[in-house]
This record gives sequence, C-alpha cells and structure tokens, in this order.
Amino acid sequence: MREKGVADDLIAHAVDEIKLHELDHARTVCKKKFKASPSSREDWAKQARFLQSRGFSFDVIKKALNPTEPED
Repeated sequence: MREKGVADDLIAHAVDEIKLHELDHARTVCKKKFKASPSSREDWAKQARFLQSRGFSFDVIKKALNPTEPED
C-alpha cells in the first residue's frame, strides 16, 4: 500500500480494524465450511489446516477452535 501512496497511519488503522474482527471472522468461516466444532484430534487438525490455508495465524486458529481458549 505504501508503494501506491497510502499514508502509514491509514495502513496502521486498517490493520488494527482487521485484527479486531479476525477471530470472529475465523469462527464464521469455519462454521460455514464445517457446521460443527471439532470432535476429535483429526477434525481439529483438518479445521486448523483449512483456517491456515485461509491465512489465519495459529493463535487465531487455536482461539477459534478451542472455546475455552482465552481471547486476550
């Protein structure tokens, strides 16, 4: 974006906005694809790979797939 002339403060603001809703988006994307929470280790790994292929970080994936994981 910098190469296109977008100001650094606008880039930072956009990234912050995306990170705010990233966990909710990961949960929505996963539920749309799989309908149910992972019930086994294999299901968890399959869903984690799917979310990883969509560009989510491992921290977000853990929080999205483990409802007991603290959200920070």
